[in-house]
Amino acid sequence: MTFETTQLAVLHGIIEEIEDYAVISLDLSGLVKTWSKGAYKIKGYQEPEILGQHFSIFYTENDRISNLPCELIKTAALEGKASHEGWRVRKDGSSFWGMVTITALHNGADVIGFLKITRDLTDRRQAENTIREQLALLESKNKELEQFVYIASHDLQEPLLNIMNFLELIQQELPEQSSDTLRWYLDIIAASGSRMRGLIKSLLDYSKICSSAVPTQVDCMKILEEVTTDLQISIKESGAILHYQDLPIINGFATPLRQLFQNLISNAIKFRRPDVSPDIQIKAIARNHQWEFSVRDNGIGFDPQFSDKIFLIFQRLHHHEEIDGNGIGLANCKKIVSLHGGKIYADSIPNQGSTFTFTIPFLLPATSYEKV
Repeated sequence: MTFETTQLAVLHGIIEEIEDYAVISLDLSGLVKTWSKGAYKIKGYQEPEILGQHFSIFYTENDRISNLPCELIKTAALEGKASHEGWRVRKDGSSFWGMVTITALHNGADVIGFLKITRDLTDRRQAENTIREQLALLESKNKELEQFVYIASHDLQEPLLNIMNFLELIQQELPEQSSDTLRWYLDIIAASGSRMRGLIKSLLDYSKICSSAVPTQVDCMKILEEVTTDLQISIKESGAILHYQDLPIINGFATPLRQLFQNLISNAIKFRRPDVSPDIQIKAIARNHQWEFSVRDNGIGFDPQFSDKIFLIFQRLHHHEEIDGNGIGLANCKKIVSLHGGKIYADSIPNQGSTFTFTIPFLLPATSYEKV
């Protein structure tokens, strides 16, 4: 018995019981020398009918025409190993997606054959394809929805503007002897129209988030200084105190990030407790390859069971008669954080305050750049 034959016999005994992988050995020319239970399970050939056959029988016609099997053998002989992932053919003619590794077997410096291991990855590939298709469909639907929101909101402005203009004319020309009830009706119409105008503007703002954003190095300290300046009237009237220091410079979209901080701070001021000045603390720490920001206040808080609901568009926990707003600010926040590949969530204790936490990865995901 030659050394080569002894080597192959030992190898055959080791791999015979492996069933999850097709493990076979080849001679120098690529003929099948040993066969395993796993090879039968994946490829469908019985050992007697496949021994002595060239392993190219497992490849598609196009791969054979392009001489892929022989090229893999040559690469394994020269480099010690060759790998390839692609469609393979079973005995019954059906195809499966296989990951193949061919390793050269040596006797000293001489190559005496090859060990070929194949794994059936068809289920994984189908799952990946399904996920890709669903993601592509979801992205398409999201784009359609954003376009619809933009178009619908834009088209709604003109008729609403006419209504408000003519309402103003009616109020101006209304005879002095008109009843208080009639004036009350007109005031209600005017207030509703004004609220509708605010909702339409909010929809437009939501649809346009990040439509022209460019990723840059964003200084969060500078953003907070600008936001504080923009909100100085609200801050002064409410007596709010903002605490922030040593905030980082991050990779992101400057304008949306500014809107994110402004929305969270505005909410902290708006949802304050009566006769209690807002105390707002903004912090950031580096953790798990991302920045974790928190905006904490001492306001009225909310029931924790609604911690997910508050991020839905037009969802409000308070009537607009109680606290002004249209229920879109936190939806904007979630959209901005998602654009950066992060997450946002809220914790709260009623009548004690709320903490909004969001993450921004050190490196933006590729999908963020594709969206803008």
